[in-house]
Amino acid sequence: MLSSDTQLISVDDHVVEPPHTFIDHIEPKYREMAPRVVEQEPGVEGWLWEGRFEPIMLQGNSQTRRFSGEGRGNELFSRCYDDMIPAAFDVHERVKAMDEDGVTAQVLFPQFPRFAGTRFLEATDKDYALACVRAWNDWMLDEWTASYPDRFIPQSIVPLWDPALAAAEMYRVAEKGSRAIAFTENPSPLGLGSFISGVWEPVFAAADDTGLVINMHIGTSSNLLVQPSPDCSPSIGIALCGVNSMAALGDLLYSGQLNKYPNCRIALSEGGAGWVPYALERLDYTWERSRYDGVNCDISPSEQFARQFWVCMVADRYAIVNRHLIGLDKLMWESDFPHNDGNWPNSRKVLAEAVLDVPDDEVRMIGELNARRLYSFGS
Repeated sequence: MLSSDTQLISVDDHVVEPPHTFIDHIEPKYREMAPRVVEQEPGVEGWLWEGRFEPIMLQGNSQTRRFSGEGRGNELFSRCYDDMIPAAFDVHERVKAMDEDGVTAQVLFPQFPRFAGTRFLEATDKDYALACVRAWNDWMLDEWTASYPDRFIPQSIVPLWDPALAAAEMYRVAEKGSRAIAFTENPSPLGLGSFISGVWEPVFAAADDTGLVINMHIGTSSNLLVQPSPDCSPSIGIALCGVNSMAALGDLLYSGQLNKYPNCRIALSEGGAGWVPYALERLDYTWERSRYDGVNCDISPSEQFARQFWVCMVADRYAIVNRHLIGLDKLMWESDFPHNDGNWPNSRKVLAEAVLDVPDDEVRMIGELNARRLYSFGS
């Protein structure tokens, strides 16, 4: 069961950047053109950057929305800051919300830059885009996390259009105390080189060298993979989002890109975990029997998973039941605040109910210790 002294650490949460984020942290020559929040029409706010408008569109749950949405279609999405509880974008309110939820620490993914910073791939001026990436990182490290360093595990984004620049930014933020980078689960749909192409070696090498964890959030390849028909409900992709993480795992394992970097650690974020035993069984079976060209891993997929991958769950009973098949030291917990999958302000209660029949020490590994060890966070 979940003991009272387990300090829950969530490895997947989200933050809506406050309006001053880029204006206050971007290098001075870009300050006048820094991304800024504007009101497009009454009740509709978003970010203006490079002459384009990006609406806020936060998908909250029934407790984090402040409008009368019932959880269907566009009613899931906020249209302005007043549509969300302040904890979505105010660090002091966030900590209060975490206290109410019984959560000690969080790993935060971006909102406006998208979950892996892929927004800035669209920039016309890549020097400006790099300044935006660095500004977001400095805001997260120097302002948000610095306000409560024992409550947040700092994560950064990288300039995805240039692997060498991405590696350089990894070294810069590691020096400043970052513990992870948010990275795409599949670069190919974004028009970037694939994992097997080898172009991302500078990133894997930098992760191996600095200890930064590579967090791959579902949807950072630009979409959710499961869409059986053009007119199917988007809810299918949400319900079966683990397929994205399954595909990312297989792609990385078979590519062989991690062979040279045994200290490079990858966390598959928000993809669930109950599917892991089946996926590893199939990956091993295929690796042993029918290897086509391009399968380059030099140890079995299950061995490499045990060495270099972590997964997480928000509400995944199959992950709890199969925790030893997954690897008890590989499974972590997430609250997904303030998104629709999350259970705030009842996250601790929901987890406690799910693990009633699990030994206390194992629950503490899942809820706290595995995250502390992976991200080198506290004790």
